[in-house]
Amino acid sequence: MKNSTQLIVNALLVVAVAVLFYLHFASGKPAKPAATPAPIAAAPTDTTAAAEADEPEVPLTPAVLADTNKVAYVETNRLLEEYQGMKDASKRLEAKARGWEAQNKKLVTSFQTAVQQYQQKAEGMSAEQRAATEQQLQAQQMKVGQEQERLQSQAQQEQAKLNDQVMGRVNKQIEKYGKANGYRLILATGAGNIAYGRKDLDITTPVLKYLNKEYAGKK
Repeated sequence: MKNSTQLIVNALLVVAVAVLFYLHFASGKPAKPAATPAPIAAAPTDTTAAAEADEPEVPLTPAVLADTNKVAYVETNRLLEEYQGMKDASKRLEAKARGWEAQNKKLVTSFQTAVQQYQQKAEGMSAEQRAATEQQLQAQQMKVGQEQERLQSQAQQEQAKLNDQVMGRVNKQIEKYGKANGYRLILATGAGNIAYGRKDLDITTPVLKYLNKEYAGKK
């Protein structure tokens, strides 16, 4: 029976989509930003000094220093992996993803059950009954696909919202850090925008310490 065989194939395709949905949206990995944070300029000063990884801890409400020629960079990927604000936001997104996956699983299971019931009863049906049932199953399959697209769109929107919120906060705090330590410029590595940087200019460690302390104080 050509039509019923096609429905079996289509049912398997719906299951495949469900698996891909789970792997993409419920992986539990920290979300990546849509774009690398832009370089953050701090107020200029008159002394020249290279960035050091063991800079003194900065107050949470730093005062703007005089102009310097200090330039440094932070590793964006490491910030995203080790910043507690991103970890907590990713956990919230993961919890939502489990809910979306539960909805998706329910849709797929319902469709599979309907297909199986049809296969069991198909031989005893008239041609008209088979045609009507297959039409109903095709309509159900279309609804499943539409709902999966809606869930995927919702997941993507939530992930984009998470990126905007977390990276907005990170950029704001790095700006405060830069002003407090007299940096003229703090660059962000990632997306191929810095081909080379001396390790003594890498201030990711002290910046992470500052970010996590600021985040813990406002939770």
